[in-house]
Amino acid sequence: MSEHAAPTRRYDYVTEGQEIYRRSFAMIRDESDLSSLPSDLHTVATRIIHASGDVEITGRIAAHAGVVRAARTALRSGAPIITDSQMLASGVTRRRLPADNEIICTLRDDRVPALAATWDTTRAAAAVSLWGERLEGAVVAIGNAPTALFHLLEVILDGGPRPAAIVGLPVGFVGSAESKMALAEHVLPDGSQVPWLVVHGRRGGSAMAAAALNALATEDELA
Repeated sequence: MSEHAAPTRRYDYVTEGQEIYRRSFAMIRDESDLSSLPSDLHTVATRIIHASGDVEITGRIAAHAGVVRAARTALRSGAPIITDSQMLASGVTRRRLPADNEIICTLRDDRVPALAATWDTTRAAAAVSLWGERLEGAVVAIGNAPTALFHLLEVILDGGPRPAAIVGLPVGFVGSAESKMALAEHVLPDGSQVPWLVVHGRRGGSAMAAAALNALATEDELA
């Protein structure tokens, strides 16, 4: 077969991208129940459903009442997005960002391995400490490592910079559910919380976290 020749079509499937998009979200609208969520979370929830392929995940979504407003206000003002993985950073759709916001991931910083060894922790957790003052007012998304979310909460509770909002969707069997619960329950010394969004339980991941970020970045119904 020629390098650029199309293979023989043997299956009946939709090939037009916009039609796949249209049908996908029509099916989500038909099959999901968003009534338990506030209206400003519906777009975010729809995007998480699309990324996970599971309409039942709605029951796992929980959020601080002010997370959508806090994240959108911060992004419109030019705040950076900080992530725990390159995959998540790559999943953010730049054309949806309202202020050409910087996307930061420090996991590949040369200092990370030594810090992780010194502190006896994961590289993802050590990378959080390199966010420094950029964390103040930022929108943070954790889509991979529970240790990164735990470390972030510890930094904040120790008096470190306070982000505008945290999307906490780490994935896995060890620490994932617990780190999300810690985020939902964390209270600062002044009695306030950093606005947060989670999908409770073991499920999460970079695709779901990026989907949530992309929805938070714009007010379009199907952002």
